[in-house]
Amino acid sequence: MLKQLITPFQYKKIAVNPDIEHKQGSELPKSKRKAKNWAGTIKRIWSYLAENKVLLFLVLLMVFISSALGLLGPFLVGMAIDDYIVDQDNSGLFTLGIGLIIIYIFHSLSTWLQAYWMIGIAQNTVFNMRTQLFKHLHKLPIPFFDKRQHGELMSRITNDIENVSSTLNSSVIQIFSSILTLVGTLSVMLWLSPLLTFLTMVIVPTMFYGLRWITSRTGVFFKEQQKSIGELNGFIEETVSGQRIVKTFSQEYRVKREFGERSEKLRVAGYWAQAYSGFIPKLMNMLNNLSFAVIAAIGGILAINGFISIGVIVIFAEYSRQFTRPLNDLANQFNTLLSAVAGAERVFEVIDEKEEASDEKEAKSFLIQDGEVEFKEVSFSYEKEGNTVTDVSFSVSPGETVALVGPTGAGKTTIINLLSRFYEVNTGKIMIDGHDIKEIKRESLRANMGFVLQDSYLFRGTIRENIRYGRLDATDKEIEESAKLANAHSFIMKLPNKYDTVLTQDGNGISQGQKQLLSIARAILSNPTLLVLDEATSSIDTITELKIQEALQRLMEGRTSFVIAHRLNTIQTADQILVLKEGRLIESGTHKSLLKAGGFYANLYENQLTEEMA
Repeated sequence: MLKQLITPFQYKKIAVNPDIEHKQGSELPKSKRKAKNWAGTIKRIWSYLAENKVLLFLVLLMVFISSALGLLGPFLVGMAIDDYIVDQDNSGLFTLGIGLIIIYIFHSLSTWLQAYWMIGIAQNTVFNMRTQLFKHLHKLPIPFFDKRQHGELMSRITNDIENVSSTLNSSVIQIFSSILTLVGTLSVMLWLSPLLTFLTMVIVPTMFYGLRWITSRTGVFFKEQQKSIGELNGFIEETVSGQRIVKTFSQEYRVKREFGERSEKLRVAGYWAQAYSGFIPKLMNMLNNLSFAVIAAIGGILAINGFISIGVIVIFAEYSRQFTRPLNDLANQFNTLLSAVAGAERVFEVIDEKEEASDEKEAKSFLIQDGEVEFKEVSFSYEKEGNTVTDVSFSVSPGETVALVGPTGAGKTTIINLLSRFYEVNTGKIMIDGHDIKEIKRESLRANMGFVLQDSYLFRGTIRENIRYGRLDATDKEIEESAKLANAHSFIMKLPNKYDTVLTQDGNGISQGQKQLLSIARAILSNPTLLVLDEATSSIDTITELKIQEALQRLMEGRTSFVIAHRLNTIQTADQILVLKEGRLIESGTHKSLLKAGGFYANLYENQLTEEMA
């Protein structure tokens, strides 16, 4: 059992990434030990809260009223002892009792109202944060998503924002209430007896030092806890999505082991975050009891010698608890706040990510009519060093079909990413219909392009909705016509609800070939001028492949088409074949001319032909 618990000092030696084996004694990077900008994050959260100024004012007003009434109650109890109980004044005591009942009723009412209104403010705040985050995600460039786990991003949208929500519901009110109670309590205590107030304050430095020692350590673990949750969610999302691959390669043991490592990392971070924060109420209770004992002893001596009354001792005893209770609440809420700020910081990190570059000032919406494409000495690199494509130049006439072939990593997909401006060229130009693509707004450019990818993604919804995704204003008749041209109509009509059949996420429930046919129907409906086909017939049975090829021929008719192909027998009729190797265009021509040249393409074709015949 003891071996399962890791000390906070040993915890620092845990690797940040379980896949990377760190040497014994290595520590977490300094950036992980300290928050990046706690004050700035809290300030940004406050800016969201300030959008509900009226409700926030009412909440603060109710907090002020409830704090004042909370202070008034013990004071009246002390008065009752000195003025009515000692003097045995029953009528006065009865009247004061009625007053106390009214005070506590209004205290409860103000407390309920502030909580009710604060819930509305908190929900509006997280709604705005979640909306802003989701909208911003759609403004981010493709490279941002290429470098991050989808599950980790989902964790920021859900877990981290929900963490902020639960904290705002309770912590904001508690913090304001505690501060007001502290100020009010201290003021009344000084007025009643400076000496007893001084004795009560003796414990504050000890309390402050203890809290500082604890909270300086909990911040590290709350930060790491939120980070570990995101990593674990990302891993789970990947594993569940790729469950078929996991089972196919019998990797269940490895996946369970990696899950255990990530889960253990989260367990340790959570354990020490909660363990340290759990010290706070114990410390506060001990100091609270110590304060009560000091007041009872010293107050009793002062009362015996006639310096103060019994009622003042009672007031002080209650106020000492009211003084330490807000400190206790502040300390507890501070830990909760640390966790929420850690989550909010992760949300703001995404919101602060640089958006996809704005369109150039001279860029305009442009209807691509001919589809003439020209690359002029284009070079590009994903990293700072070394080019992915180098000095690539070629031209495509309107309506031509161009095939991009070459080994993995040759730059085929990069060419398409540059053409669609998912990435920007480092040097050179890309021209469409005689215009530099930088003169065309990105939205306009991509609206003129259609994509049929190897892994066609379908959304959760009906078949009709998935096809209509290509053009949202399309009629049902146009959708059915597109499905017929894509050879998808026949299998759709065999489904239980035909075009209203609901597909699960990513089209689970229909075959891969049927997914491709729906993707082709979607592309036909969008009526693009430029078409991109990325291995659209891979991993498809022969009969379905013939249907897809026939549908693709209809789709490509009259359109400038770029076909990324690994199976060279599928692109023999292409008007141009561009052969890429290590990011350079080394050959171009038709299938026959390239075979006749006997170069790199001819070797690729002969090797594939030999493999197929073997």
